[in-house]
Amino acid sequence: MSDIILRLAIAAPLDRLFDYLPPVDATGGLQPGLRVRAPFGRQTVVAYIVAVVDHTGVPRAQLKRVVEVLDAQPLLSGIMWDLLAWVASYYHHPLGEVIATALPVRLREGKAATAIASGMPRWVLAVPVDQAGLALQRAPQQMRIAAALAAHPAGLSVAALTALLGVGAGVALRGLRDKSLVMQCVASGSLPTVTTSVAPPLNAAQQAAVSRITAAQGFNVFLLEGVTGSGKTEVYLAAIVAALQRGRQALVLVPEISLTPQTLARFNDRLGVHLAVLHSGLTDNERLNAWLEARSGYARVVLGTRSAVFTPLPDLGLVIVDEEHDLSYKQQDGLRYSARDFALRYAQRGNVPVVLGSATPALESLANVQRQRYQRLALPERAGDAKPPQLTLLDVRRQPMTANIAAPLILAIRHHLAAGEQVLMFLNRRGYAPVLLCHDCGWVADCARCHARYTLHQQRKRLICHHCDSQAVVPAQCPHCTSLDLRPIGYGTQRLADELTALFPAVNILRIDRDTMRNKGALSAAMSEVRSGQAQLLVGTQMLAKGHDFPNVTLVAVLDADQGLYSTDFRATEHLAQLIIQVAGRAGRGVKPGRVVIQTHNPDHPLLQILVHRGYAAYAAAALEERYAARLPPYAHLALARAEASGARAAHDFLQATLLRAGRPPLTQLEILGPVPAPMERRAGRHRAQMLFSAVERRDLHAWLNVWRAAAAEAPGARQVRWSLDVDPVDLY
Repeated sequence: MSDIILRLAIAAPLDRLFDYLPPVDATGGLQPGLRVRAPFGRQTVVAYIVAVVDHTGVPRAQLKRVVEVLDAQPLLSGIMWDLLAWVASYYHHPLGEVIATALPVRLREGKAATAIASGMPRWVLAVPVDQAGLALQRAPQQMRIAAALAAHPAGLSVAALTALLGVGAGVALRGLRDKSLVMQCVASGSLPTVTTSVAPPLNAAQQAAVSRITAAQGFNVFLLEGVTGSGKTEVYLAAIVAALQRGRQALVLVPEISLTPQTLARFNDRLGVHLAVLHSGLTDNERLNAWLEARSGYARVVLGTRSAVFTPLPDLGLVIVDEEHDLSYKQQDGLRYSARDFALRYAQRGNVPVVLGSATPALESLANVQRQRYQRLALPERAGDAKPPQLTLLDVRRQPMTANIAAPLILAIRHHLAAGEQVLMFLNRRGYAPVLLCHDCGWVADCARCHARYTLHQQRKRLICHHCDSQAVVPAQCPHCTSLDLRPIGYGTQRLADELTALFPAVNILRIDRDTMRNKGALSAAMSEVRSGQAQLLVGTQMLAKGHDFPNVTLVAVLDADQGLYSTDFRATEHLAQLIIQVAGRAGRGVKPGRVVIQTHNPDHPLLQILVHRGYAAYAAAALEERYAARLPPYAHLALARAEASGARAAHDFLQATLLRAGRPPLTQLEILGPVPAPMERRAGRHRAQMLFSAVERRDLHAWLNVWRAAAAEAPGARQVRWSLDVDPVDLY
């Protein structure tokens, strides 16, 4: 052992590995994938063995020694280890930070990974369910847990209960244990028998899709393009059952935490195996337990949001990415990876099929169908007897408006409510009003740290910047002219809900946005209120646009469809089209027909005309032609270099210095735009600049990024600015 060198990756913004001597008491078994504690600077950190070598370029006397080895066996499988190396290379990010991102927080901290052979703790009912019910009549949360455990005789982990119920289960479980109504058991580690409940009959299109997926041999990419309400989840479930019956595991990604409880409940109703749930709403301990359940093979299905894609699955047999177009799959800070793209690579490396599902596929995915890299599976009709909603453009020019709603739409709302139906009002802007203005002198409440305006939050009596989260007290008078006439301009969901209450005083109005759904369990409770019919008029942001099934919603109103029509971002119209179609899909999902009213000042705009009269597929075809002509993704590949600094010129000068140091690329097929100020030039008190790199061939882009990144690390001012590289950016701001 005295001759070997441990090459370590450390979670630090340094693009290199570090050589160390093994611990004094090392007796063998050192291999890549093990965690160690090692001195680094003035602290001791958790690091990861990448290689065991017998040579180093550093004089042996200068090498530090690893303090201890934390694992007996590597935490990550060979496949996952290789994939993380690919991520570091593709996204040009330090390997140590990539590995740390892929692990639960407790493992990053150096906590022990509980050996799965000793079992994963689960909770089961200790008494018959009717006896538990009698004892819990005054404890509704404990009653819900008892009912969930009664439905799962094999037991559930704390993480699974929390995900299923939408609220923390730890305290209530301890109360049940103190009453001797539940007890903890240990999983044997053996695989459970696959049992499924009776599935609804599939229509011809669904059955054809399932047959194609289950017959696939090895790696295949299927784009499941189904209109909203077409039953994509039933296709997922049937494909998962087939994978489970072959003794394989399935990984299912959803874009938002808000979709996890309802998806989990549906999967639990249908699948007789243990599910592990992974999302940011779990505690660190819950997340570690779920990760270990999946890694051991005990959890046969993993359901989670973006970071769940890094879960090592020893028996991977199927990967599903629901709402594959969603921007939530792209991480916007730190390691800027795409979970969708990583899922594709994971499936390819595991030689298993992957299903990308969406009613509004990303243009990149549709281009891959054209190139015959993906196989398209179509679900053109809604499941059951549901019919597609009728889309209508409402021209609000010269219309009298009340609560930002045109008179014809108010009449439509009254009609649907009078019929006992529910109405959804979609406004993708939270808060009370986006602007607070002085009527006398024109002063506007601007954020002191950003080139942006404060949003007025009336109930909290605060001005809040939605970009940097800074806050200020609402002034009693204008700070410029001392006038008392300060007026809110524009509408957010809070103001809309308040004014709808005045318009419809007898109607129960429910607002769903990030402000009202902050508390754990709030969204789950809200969804129950919607489905029970208690909430008649729903007001919300894009939290309501994705995946939810509200059978009694028959009218959807899109109040401000013009927001994305004139953005400088070339992807803005794609995102707007997807959002309109997705929110429109909430209407008419039951037996009652649905109607969608889109308010606009631009009824003749080509995007709106195509969407309303010809649908998303026609829009996508036209947009792809435009992208091809302009040499934009998916017909080119982009990377965005960002820099920010406290000084007004430092970020720009740093980016300029990187180009001088790297030299101009010798490639005629690579373009460099910038450096230029970022569209939001100042954010959170720091000045921002950026450069865009574009190449037709991916390999040309990455060859240049290797050169540029090395130059950036050594460029003048590198230590005075924060800089980052975003490969395949979805947000150019």
